[in-house]
Amino acid sequence: MDYLPIFADLKRRPCLVVGGGNSAWRKTRMLLKAGADVGVIASKLNADFEAAIAAGQVRYIGEAFSPNDLDGIFLAIAATPHKALNALVYQSANQRQVLVNVVDDTQRCSFIVPSIVDRSPIIVAISSSGKAPVLARLLRQKLEAILPQHLGKMATLAGGFRGYLAAKLPSFSSRRAFWEQAFNGRFADLVAVGRDTEAQQALQQQLHQHTSPVGQVALIGAGPGDAGLLTLRGLQLMQQADVVLYDYLVSDEVMALVRRDAELVCVGKKAGFHSVPQQQTNRLIVEYAQQGKRVVRLKGGDPFVFGRGAEELEVLAEAGIDFQVVPGITAAAGATAYAGIPLTHRDYAQTAMFITGHLKPDGKQLDWSTLARGNQTLVIYMGLMKSSHIQQQLLQHGRAAETPIAIIERGTQTTQKVLTGQLDQLADLAQYAASPSLIVVGEVVKLSHKLAWFTTKEQLSPQPEAVVKLA
Repeated sequence: MDYLPIFADLKRRPCLVVGGGNSAWRKTRMLLKAGADVGVIASKLNADFEAAIAAGQVRYIGEAFSPNDLDGIFLAIAATPHKALNALVYQSANQRQVLVNVVDDTQRCSFIVPSIVDRSPIIVAISSSGKAPVLARLLRQKLEAILPQHLGKMATLAGGFRGYLAAKLPSFSSRRAFWEQAFNGRFADLVAVGRDTEAQQALQQQLHQHTSPVGQVALIGAGPGDAGLLTLRGLQLMQQADVVLYDYLVSDEVMALVRRDAELVCVGKKAGFHSVPQQQTNRLIVEYAQQGKRVVRLKGGDPFVFGRGAEELEVLAEAGIDFQVVPGITAAAGATAYAGIPLTHRDYAQTAMFITGHLKPDGKQLDWSTLARGNQTLVIYMGLMKSSHIQQQLLQHGRAAETPIAIIERGTQTTQKVLTGQLDQLADLAQYAASPSLIVVGEVVKLSHKLAWFTTKEQLSPQPEAVVKLA
């Protein structure tokens, strides 16, 4: 973050505007709306300033700016056509630790005035950190069309009810459940049509009918890493969660979308690191739900594809806890798509098979003769540590040594890396990859150099020096 977004209370605080033109007036009008005590310095004032000064809304300080004019000022704005004067205001304000904004000069701003969607007391502020103000304004226009005008009235009525509700419902989770129901129910509908008195009565009625929240669990697939691949339903439930139990495979970008005040509990498993036993994870999910909390179990990829999601739901079912499942894009579909590798193709693969690389030493639980057949794509999860064994078994059961392969590391993420080669190089290629990685075996890998749209050519080739020698 280049700037910390904050909402400042400017009521009766002294603010200074240097400049008397249209741009200065726009900033002044915003300060006045926030209740600031505004003084202006300008050699020439437009009609709006003159009217505001005559009405006693703005104090006229004088024509010429002096650094001493900033003494005791909380916030200053410079909006003159003179760069030297704007620079002087900026320098003088910085010396006095006064917040300052020089209009249209990001380099001389200790704060930025955002584009605003005003549904007071609901305020939405949008900023591009001065990089693309037109884009910020376009976003504001979109939000203006989406956010109903009655939001402010609804917030005001809710604010008047908060103290009463806190006395009746001391539990934070109970109060939050109450408001979520109100903002999506009859109270909101009545406010929308201007029936404020009935809306207040609806809150009272809802409170009398209120019962303690019942815990529920949402098992959500977070996808392979790119936050843009998270489903809308998954995002909505993550924003409502009291507790989120997550795995190591869930990317930081996805975790950043979780409700900010939710309790975060890492229960992931990772080779070489301390892992939370599955039984303990099951116990935590049940305990949080039994406390009446909204629990999200967040897993990388899809929870039903090598994610033990079914095992966790079986425990919830036995405990009589309500749950729902939100599928996610599994790594086999997401990572291969971002690497330009189609899972099937009329000329190369008529089937695709997903297996896990967490194999027993003898590998007897897998039918290698079936896995080694041609005209199919084999996608192997968690296979780096067993890459030598996988290579050996596929070769022994008839898969050609020159079969194309790819290892996709951190698929769909900005740090994605793709290593390509052939089957008899798999174990050597695996030495250059780190978890989480996906192994793809099959003729469709040949298309990656042509179809790769997300991975750069530098990531696809050249290969590491030792691997190049193998080719």
